[in-house]
Amino acid sequence: MSLLPGEERGTQMTYEEVVDQINQIRRFGNLAGVEVAGRMLKALGSPQAGIPLIHIAGTNGKGSVSAFLRSVFECAGLKTGMFTSPHLVDFRERIQVQGDMISKADTTRLGNRLLSMDFGVYPTMFDYCLAMALLYFKEQQCDVVILETGLGGTYDSTNACGVPDVTVIAKIGFDHMAILGDTLAKIAAEKAGIVKHGTALVLESQEKEAMDVLKQAAERADIKTTKVVNWDEIKILPQKDGKQCFSYAGYDAVTMKMLGVHQYENAVAAMLAAELFFEKYFAGKKNVPELKALQHAIREGIDRTQWMGRMELVSNDPFFLMDGAHNSNGVEALKKSLETMYSDEKFHFIMGVMADKDYGEMIRELLPLALDFKTVTVESERALQGEALADCIRAKGIPAEAYQKLADVLPDFSKSSAEKTVAFGSLYFIGEIKAFLQGKQ
Repeated sequence: MSLLPGEERGTQMTYEEVVDQINQIRRFGNLAGVEVAGRMLKALGSPQAGIPLIHIAGTNGKGSVSAFLRSVFECAGLKTGMFTSPHLVDFRERIQVQGDMISKADTTRLGNRLLSMDFGVYPTMFDYCLAMALLYFKEQQCDVVILETGLGGTYDSTNACGVPDVTVIAKIGFDHMAILGDTLAKIAAEKAGIVKHGTALVLESQEKEAMDVLKQAAERADIKTTKVVNWDEIKILPQKDGKQCFSYAGYDAVTMKMLGVHQYENAVAAMLAAELFFEKYFAGKKNVPELKALQHAIREGIDRTQWMGRMELVSNDPFFLMDGAHNSNGVEALKKSLETMYSDEKFHFIMGVMADKDYGEMIRELLPLALDFKTVTVESERALQGEALADCIRAKGIPAEAYQKLADVLPDFSKSSAEKTVAFGSLYFIGEIKAFLQGKQ
């Protein structure tokens, strides 16, 4: 039986009970997340205080930027905490230190503590996760913490954590329009809500409508340092040892395991953010690393970065790639990447999507590359039924069939095949595939 937030429990819950109870808590509360989280953190003694922060928002790419930065900071010798969402397979993916997930024991201990407290408000699942993360990062004595927003910016729970050392806003596009607004300007205004006086700012390239809003927000906050990623200055080079390769500014022939044309800009955003952070973090400290050492850490960190479910090549033969593209902008990036990496080829697509997404536009983007579609109903109350999705695809003139079981849609990995299969549509769906494949190993 689940408890209300703040309700006392006589006995300690197990790890499974803690995670189950947090997962069952509603996704949206009656108050703005920033207000709820603010009250929670105050009651917990402001665990975020004194920890250097990187705050990241955006519609697409914020998870990749977070992963790049974590890797860079670790290569620079900094103990790094990272808070992201959603998780793909394991709840503990949301809270990591040095690339390692929080332990089950720590999740259980901190979860019991948080769920037994009365904060005077009703936190959401995300609020509990954020509070657990910050308590854990403080205990671990992290040198730097990377915080990825959940939804939006202005009212997001992570916006209660104070003024970050560096703020990054990744690509802004159309998503969650019922909450964030139906124009790029409105969505950008929500994302720009994390821009505060005292931070340094990094902006990925944006549509003019969005960029105008972001620059106005920077002016209002009197931001002294703003760096904007200039796509035209990114020189894409031939792949090297199976890795993408590029040059930018003073960094020549940077390699990365991360695939997809959109990752060039995400990597550059992380590089610029790291430079700004190092400048502030090491100011006035003794034994400051040489510039060459920090630049080496940036190069090495970009090279080492891996991020589950983002243009992840699961198998070469048979070819199976999965990507967490879950909105029209993400699918557009997926299309460009497939066209660049596998020119003149077509694909079998596996798709599972949420009903509140612009799935019609997502399908339209990929029609020129599609041999056919297989659809699956994602395990979520928000999911679009696989049959309804298949009907939508068939109406556009492409063969589509709905399936009940993942086992029936995935390639046969025991057999060689020249055909290429790509799965996409929802991070939750990619998580289901990851969990299924791990269970088969």
